Amino acid sequence: MTTVLLIIHLMIAAGLVGVVLLQRSEGGALGIGGGGGFMSGRGTANFLTRVTAGLAAAFFTTSLLLTLIATRPEATRSILDTPATSQPAKGEPPAPSGLPAAQDQPAQPAAPAPGRGGILDKLQPSTPSVPQSR
Repeated sequence: MTTVLLIIHLMIAAGLVGVVLLQRSEGGALGIGGGGGFMSGRGTANFLTRVTAGLAAAFFTTSLLLTLIATRPEATRSILDTPATSQPAKGEPPAPSGLPAAQDQPAQPAAPAPGRGGILDKLQPSTPSVPQSR
C-alpha cells in the first residue's frame, strides 16, 4: 500500500512541476515567457491554473496519507510472522513447549565409540587417570 501511494505521489509531483513550468511568466523577472507559443491565450491559462490547483490538492492529500501511514503503530502483523501452533492428535501426549514433536525431528547421528578415532580420543588419553590420595 505504501509503495503504491509513494509512486502515485511521485507522479503527481512530476506532473505538478511540468504544469508549473508550462505556465506563462507574468512577472518578467527573467525576461522569458513572453510572446505566443505552444500554449497561449486566456483559455489555456485558466486550464493550466485549474490543473495546477488539482495537482496541488492531490499532492497535499498524498503527503498527508503517507505521513499517516508512516506514523501509525504496527498493529497488524502478517500471518507468516507468527509461529505455527499444532494441536496433538487424540491420545497423543503434547510435545514439550519450544520443541517439535518427536516424529518431526531428524535422526541424530550417533557419537563415535571410544577408541574408534573420535575427537575425544584425540584430546584425552586412552587410559583413565587414577586420582591420587593426599
